[in-house]
Amino acid sequence: MLGFTPFKRHANKFNYIPRYYDPEKEAREQRRAELRGERAEDAEREYRPGQYIRTQRDARAARRDRDEGQGRMRIWKMLAAAAVVMLFISLVYPHLAALFLNTSRAKAPVATEEVGDFDPSAPITVVPNDYQE
Repeated sequence: MLGFTPFKRHANKFNYIPRYYDPEKEAREQRRAELRGERAEDAEREYRPGQYIRTQRDARAARRDRDEGQGRMRIWKMLAAAAVVMLFISLVYPHLAALFLNTSRAKAPVATEEVGDFDPSAPITVVPNDYQE
């Protein structure tokens, strides 16, 4: 079978040698890594399996804690606002309503009792029918 055997002595190897090296690209990537907050000493360290997964998990947990704290603070602010509104309604609103009602009554013109004036709020006097036919 021309040298075919199911049992390999070693794994396939690839002899890849890069043909082109761009130092500007290396410098650009290094600047971008610094801007992202990655440290240069981290790039020289050897990769630990799962280190990026742990980092993402820790960042996600920190973000959830922060969001949860902000949510609690938002609830407390809404409760405080509701309490202030209830205090305003129960303590201040009746006095303001009475003040406005009193000022509107005081500004109403006082009717004088003349013959030609008609007062719709005056009591009606019922006169018996004295006409005889």
